[in-house]
Amino acid sequence: MRTYLTIDLRNRSVAREELHGEAIVRAGRHFIAKTLNERRAFEIDPMSPDNPLIFSAGPFAGTNFSNANRLSVGCRSPLTGGIKEANSGGTFAFALGQCELAGFTLEGACDDWTLIRITKEREVSFEDGREFLGLGNNEVASRLFERYGRKISYAICGPVGEYLGLVAGIAFADTDGRPSRLAARGGVGAVMGVKRVKVVVIDQHKMPTFHDRKKVMGAVREYGVKLGKEAAIDSFKKFGTAAVGDFTNHVGGLPVRNFTAGQLTPDKAAFKLGGTHIRERNLARGGQTAHPCMPGCMIECSNVYADENGKEMVSPLEYETLGLVGSNCGLDDPDDVAALNAVINDLGCDTIEIGAMLGVLMDAGQGEFGDKGFMMAALADIRAGNERGRLLAQGAAAVGEHYGISRVPVIKRQGISAYDPRVIEVTGISMMLTAQGADHTAGNLPGFDCKDKTTAQLVEASLGVQVNVAVADSLGLCIFGRSVTDTNPDLIVTALNDAHGTSLTPAFLKAFGRETLELEWAFNKAAGFGESDDELPMFFYREPLAPSGKTARHHADEVNRSLRELLDR
Repeated sequence: MRTYLTIDLRNRSVAREELHGEAIVRAGRHFIAKTLNERRAFEIDPMSPDNPLIFSAGPFAGTNFSNANRLSVGCRSPLTGGIKEANSGGTFAFALGQCELAGFTLEGACDDWTLIRITKEREVSFEDGREFLGLGNNEVASRLFERYGRKISYAICGPVGEYLGLVAGIAFADTDGRPSRLAARGGVGAVMGVKRVKVVVIDQHKMPTFHDRKKVMGAVREYGVKLGKEAAIDSFKKFGTAAVGDFTNHVGGLPVRNFTAGQLTPDKAAFKLGGTHIRERNLARGGQTAHPCMPGCMIECSNVYADENGKEMVSPLEYETLGLVGSNCGLDDPDDVAALNAVINDLGCDTIEIGAMLGVLMDAGQGEFGDKGFMMAALADIRAGNERGRLLAQGAAAVGEHYGISRVPVIKRQGISAYDPRVIEVTGISMMLTAQGADHTAGNLPGFDCKDKTTAQLVEASLGVQVNVAVADSLGLCIFGRSVTDTNPDLIVTALNDAHGTSLTPAFLKAFGRETLELEWAFNKAAGFGESDDELPMFFYREPLAPSGKTARHHADEVNRSLRELLDR
């Protein structure tokens, strides 16, 4: 059994629902899509207090099941206007599970800034949150630990979320207590700001009860053994997500200077923003090259990046930030990216959207590519919340509109992730088709061989990975474990049955993932989205990308037609 809380901020009431069996399993991204459709949130202004803000933990949350403590946060996105599930690691879902909570929904808005406290007894109280206003997330986290002790987790609305900046995410504690794991995308932090909830603090307690705990622990061990045999997992542990940069730079699909080139340097030895160079530099400085983003994770693809004196600069320093804040803005040194990354984390913002926005700003002639000082000044304006900072905090699409720039790398007004769709085509198609806005995590296949493949063939590959990712996101699983999760449905379903007394079959998983996608597409259709909203920005079709000379070749009409044919089979 798990308890789900509905917290009405208008009158500080808490409704409790006991969940059993399959209701616990149907969590995360699926629960968000189903709930938002049922609530007809597509009719609600995203910046209204009536926009529900949902926090949902997976069915294995609270255990040491490797990479099974991810958290889903959902609402109608104020950035895109569509549905949003923002996914995060950290300890918050772990704490929810340990308190035997499936999650909670925040309804309405508080009269003034509030801290919500959830204890291990599942009691909810409301405290004054005004003392934390305007503070960076690092200072807020320090004060929370001082007040409540170390055996807690937290969710923080940062200073940019306070003034409803759409680049704002919600920050959660990592395994060392840093506010560095973010549900970053889609403006979910602004929705928390609308509700005037500054912080949610929850106890960490003990492993939750299960239908057959002994069998569940057996599945935990078996899953871990299988992960340990995967070469890709070993690579993640050694090089982290930054290793993706070595690949995208090599194939010419790296975002460089607002997506005007696909390669920072053809010389592999000179490329500093990839996993190989960063690992060597970090090891020499005494940093951590492997670090778990959540309890129990064996993959440890995170890191703690140190400066030349061995002092921590930031954790984590990951590929998407290296690509968007780094090469996309003309930077080539990871130290510069790390310094900017640390500031963005303290602000509680989405590094992808910030990097896309800064690239557009530079393309508009407001600054020079590669000028770290200009970038830091922009972040200072965002922190201050002055007139310029509030404009920048609305994201890449708004900044492009303000300066009359046509080269704005967004889909559904959300910044494109660090994969140029002219070269990395399946991921590009996933970013076109997903209801989430441009989001690589909805279906990333950067290494897929696209040569001589038709649009229909690439859409089929995209749909396959989108379904699998939707399953992972709905079960609270990290998508980096998909090499085991996707190929062992019997193991996953048996573990679910043993955990919650269900009688699911392996066929459940694919149906579950597909249903999640269909719910999301239905939401966006009801919100007014059409086929034209799936189109890439025109410059991707018109401008050949150096060094490959490729242009985008897949348009929204053909992509959607291929998808419909697949779904009708």
